[in-house]
Amino acid sequence: MDRPLNSVYFAHGMESGPWGTKIKRLGRIARAMGFHVESIDYQGMMDPDRRVEKLLSLKPAALDHLVLVGSSMGGYVAAAASEVLKPQGLFLMAPAVLIEGFGKKPPVPHGGVCTAVHGWHDEIVPVENVLTFSRRHGISLHLLNCGHTLKEVLPLVENLFEDFLNQVISASRTETFDV
Repeated sequence: MDRPLNSVYFAHGMESGPWGTKIKRLGRIARAMGFHVESIDYQGMMDPDRRVEKLLSLKPAALDHLVLVGSSMGGYVAAAASEVLKPQGLFLMAPAVLIEGFGKKPPVPHGGVCTAVHGWHDEIVPVENVLTFSRRHGISLHLLNCGHTLKEVLPLVENLFEDFLNQVISASRTETFDV
């Protein structure tokens, strides 16, 4: 396949699949905004670093805007892969970060526009982990009144995602270069 102008690559969580509810709904938004959408199947892969290797082996690319999106373990995967891929956007939902013994090392996210969405009542990934991670890396963070899955606030997550994609597109239009 030729490299599309704009691409979004989704990484699902440990117990979900590549086309779960969140990914389907966010994928619709991305497609409506002109993005090519891919959702990698990591089912049965419990090692987060193997998932990162799988994503990197696919060589995700776009001519203009490459965006990585991850949920829970997929948030770790997207953040870790961003170190190599340097996407224009990184959108993390309830990212599994700063968890003792999870992954080889804490990821150092790279992305032109980085946003995290997390639930105040997340029972899987402590909110303190995501606060620390976001502060450390200068990531915009939206804390919502929900649990780990974010399902009870999915319409709000959809709005945040659409705003995020608009920021990614706008950021490339306003970049200036020294001559």
